[in-house]
Amino acid sequence: MPILYYSRNPNPRLAVAVARYLNAPVTLEWAAPFAPDQAERFLKLNPTQGIPILLEDDGTTLWEADAIACRLSQLTDSDFWRQGRDQPDMIRWLSWGKGSFVLSCDMVQFELGTKRRYHRHLPTDTARIAEGTAGFHSAAAILDRHLDTRNWLCGATPSHADFRMASFLPFNDVMRLPLAEYPALSAWNDRLNAIPAWADPFRGLDAPDLPPIPA
Repeated sequence: MPILYYSRNPNPRLAVAVARYLNAPVTLEWAAPFAPDQAERFLKLNPTQGIPILLEDDGTTLWEADAIACRLSQLTDSDFWRQGRDQPDMIRWLSWGKGSFVLSCDMVQFELGTKRRYHRHLPTDTARIAEGTAGFHSAAAILDRHLDTRNWLCGATPSHADFRMASFLPFNDVMRLPLAEYPALSAWNDRLNAIPAWADPFRGLDAPDLPPIPA
């Protein structure tokens, strides 16, 4: 059975949520690829050394959460990764989101979350937080208008466009971005959080907590 290596960080979390939402036939295995005794092993699986990584039965590997979501949809014969006429629309939201809404959230989360968890010697860059917050507002307004008349970004059911667009929102307790200012966007986020695989993808898994953020 394929192995999906993961952690609790945003992109690995996304991959696990997809796997559990699709009930994909994979073994979920927590990993720490940057641990000194693990670096050589994971560099052989992914030249960037990062996770998530999907190790297939034939020994080939796939890395990057979106590519893994596509493969898991193939394995489960699911339209979570849209096909046919809906596929360009889904890819539109993936492409736009990663350069706008997702990127902006990532900027804020990196400064307030990742740096404080893993790089405590680095100062918080308030200019980057301001840039990310401004980008959030600009993109959130577009998403709010789009979601005002529909439940999901693309089609009548959740797709990978929804999961990817929301990939940093589970960390909003750290980012503190003002979702409530955008009612349709906030309602969409609530709908996602009503999906068990999205709300708690690590339920029942051996997944150590992220390092605490110092007060």
